[in-house]
Amino acid sequence: MRYAFALLGPGVVVAILLPIRTHVNTTPVALAFVLIVLVTAIKYGRNAAFVSSVISVLCLNFFFLPPYYAFTISDPQNWVALAAFLITALAAGDLSSREKKRTEEAQRLNRELQRAFEKVNEADAAKKSEQLKSALLDAVTHDLRTPLTTMKAAVTTVLDSTSEQLDEEGRREMLDVVNMEIDRLNRLLENLIEMAKIEAGAMEPRRAWSTLDEILSIALTRTSQITSRHHVKIDIEDNLPPVRVDEKAVAEVLYVLIENAAKYSPPGSEIVLRIEKVEDNVKVSVEDNGPGIPSALREKVFEKFFRVSPDSPLSTSTGGLGMGLAIARGIIEAHKGRIWIEDHDGSGTRVSFVLPMGEAPKQMIYS
Repeated sequence: MRYAFALLGPGVVVAILLPIRTHVNTTPVALAFVLIVLVTAIKYGRNAAFVSSVISVLCLNFFFLPPYYAFTISDPQNWVALAAFLITALAAGDLSSREKKRTEEAQRLNRELQRAFEKVNEADAAKKSEQLKSALLDAVTHDLRTPLTTMKAAVTTVLDSTSEQLDEEGRREMLDVVNMEIDRLNRLLENLIEMAKIEAGAMEPRRAWSTLDEILSIALTRTSQITSRHHVKIDIEDNLPPVRVDEKAVAEVLYVLIENAAKYSPPGSEIVLRIEKVEDNVKVSVEDNGPGIPSALREKVFEKFFRVSPDSPLSTSTGGLGMGLAIARGIIEAHKGRIWIEDHDGSGTRVSFVLPMGEAPKQMIYS
């Protein structure tokens, strides 16, 4: 195919230019042949370009230089022109062929680099996946074993026929413990399902118009037992606009933040909940008086399965999967909002998030 093109290309030039030979001089004819040589070099390489150059010289001599239809040249200047043409055609063909090889080599190296990067990324992804699996297994094992052990002890106590000292009130307390641990397991499974939805990009908020003070009330009801040993201070700006959100999901975010504030701050300390309007958003902040979170960890705490080391002041005996803040971030981002740990004066941690307000229906009245 390559040599066929090298032979046919000059023939095409002859077929096009021969009928108008008397109207053009040899310069554009020679350029047309050089163009054929360049195309041959780019497409089929140096050897095909050499063949095309020789054929072009013969065609130029035979058809376009007097005397026509003969391989003799009457004008000595045409010998010089013909030699210059041959050298130009060969040089141009060689340069084009080399450029093609360099391009092909660059493309080959680029493909090899891409494959190398893909292998590195696959290795990193596999390593990260194994780390996540290990963290998940460790966390789930802990969070499953603890409530199961508690329930087993409570049920064994109730069923123990020798436990004559356990009256009706004692049995009731044991059943309350079982009920509480079942709720804990249920929350664990819900968190795992929620995280799977977020990871799959299937988090679709069921939006409806609501106010954040109403949502806060729902979260405070759920956390009433958790915050019973703390002083909860609520600061809500007047005439807050409504937000179009998934009420249950945002209440879950507030529950996670309030639970963390209670978990990581000493009994008797203050937890401050603040809701205010900031530009086109409604901002919610939960602030505690715990040990605070170092700047280096303020992004990591939002990663799934992240847990501090046991000797850290942030470590607690309650453990946990390390999914609460990751789920909170997924929910807020699904609402086109943002959540972060905010710098503030004093000790403790302040976690804030913002939600866009939107345009509320006119019939909604807020006081």
